[in-house]
Amino acid sequence: LLSACFAHGMIIPTTNLNEFRMSSEAQRLHASFPSAGFTRRLAAWVYDLLVAAAIIMLASALALLFAALLTSFNWLVLSDDMDHAAWLAQGPWYSLYLITVVAVFFGWFWKRSGQTLGMRAWRLKLQNRDGSRLTNRQVFIRLLTCCGGLGNLWVLVDFKNRRAWQDYAAATEVVTLSKEANQLFYWNEL
Repeated sequence: LLSACFAHGMIIPTTNLNEFRMSSEAQRLHASFPSAGFTRRLAAWVYDLLVAAAIIMLASALALLFAALLTSFNWLVLSDDMDHAAWLAQGPWYSLYLITVVAVFFGWFWKRSGQTLGMRAWRLKLQNRDGSRLTNRQVFIRLLTCCGGLGNLWVLVDFKNRRAWQDYAAATEVVTLSKEANQLFYWNEL
């Protein structure tokens, strides 16, 4: 639409540019929800912390299984004073593996629907300021700048916009959905 307007010589005021970017009624609806406050963010963070702990346990079990398979095929020989867990913990790779697993968990939910399980339970949605979904670049920036959720403390200081550090860095926002909007699954058109 924008390229067609420019091709025909139409002039679009920059203040209305966001209206042209909003492609659907659902996107306009999501852009109108209020920014989420600190209490809801904290509740969703605690909920997601429990889910992340379960995912870390599952990823650890898979890593231990992998180490056990290596030793059963004699591809890995452990000394008498070392078990599989000690072998995993001896270098940075296991920690990087767990960080990657947690980052993929959050990144996948943020990219796909804008809601983790905790955000869904507390009716929060992560989105662009115009209501659209995040890009891969925005997800990556959020993951790098969220500081394990501590970036949300900035919401206590930013009374006007109620945005966290990661929201500013990635040009995103977390909004509080209505009960009805939280039940809808039409986000594929966003």
